[in-house]
Amino acid sequence: MIAVYIFIGLVVIILLISFLMPKTYNVERSIVIKRPAEEVKRYVGDFNYYAAWNPWQKMEPASVKTISGMPHSPGHKYEWKGKKIGVGSLTMKNMDDKHIHIDLEFLKPWKAKAKDNWLFESWGDGSETKVTWQNSGELPWPIARLMGPMISKNLNHQFGTGLENLKNMCEGG
Repeated sequence: MIAVYIFIGLVVIILLISFLMPKTYNVERSIVIKRPAEEVKRYVGDFNYYAAWNPWQKMEPASVKTISGMPHSPGHKYEWKGKKIGVGSLTMKNMDDKHIHIDLEFLKPWKAKAKDNWLFESWGDGSETKVTWQNSGELPWPIARLMGPMISKNLNHQFGTGLENLKNMCEGG
């Protein structure tokens, strides 16, 4: 009987800890690419290039990918389905001179929504671009909140890899 009380106590403590953890996450990474902003935006705003630089898509090259809509336009969509990377989609929300805003939705292995926001700033003499990739979303209670620090650490690493891949693609490396 004591074991049951200990188990219930542990569950309550874990639920309380997860309740006190942040409800949202925000990850942001930047890199300078030796190409003008319009050229870099062309690769990010056209999902036909997405699998070539995005680290998640590189994890499962054989995943099913569907691209619809007009590149660089609201509604442009990239959908994926794979055993390792799950099921989800990216949808271009809007784009202006300095920004690209994308809605991100995961359907499997769990349902979640997030926002990908990109900022493109002329750098140096204008022949370079500082690219900032930012992602934010909610952490549902209880499990995602407990996993929040691990999710942020993993995303931070993946964003660094993705930006390096994008830099190599843009610079022809």
